Amino acid sequence: MSFLWSLIIGGIIGWIAGLIMGRDIPGGVIGNIIAGFVGAWLGGLLLGSWGPEIGDFYIIPALIGSVVLVFIVSLIMGSMRKNRS
Repeated sequence: MSFLWSLIIGGIIGWIAGLIMGRDIPGGVIGNIIAGFVGAWLGGLLLGSWGPEIGDFYIIPALIGSVVLVFIVSLIMGSMRKNRS
């Protein structure tokens, strides 16, 4: 049950990061979950473990890390679209 809870929280964090940035995350729900997990890892590296914790995620660092990740992915996807044209 803990794994399922982590998937749900990771997906929500990735979805919120996409909303904050105003950009879609490629891959839909799976992309949101991946963005949440990778963003939580990135946020933990950059900011450490602080703030409220839900489902093994420290919410504030995970959200900040996910926003950074969505920004980087959108830059990469934008440059790939430019190169195709």
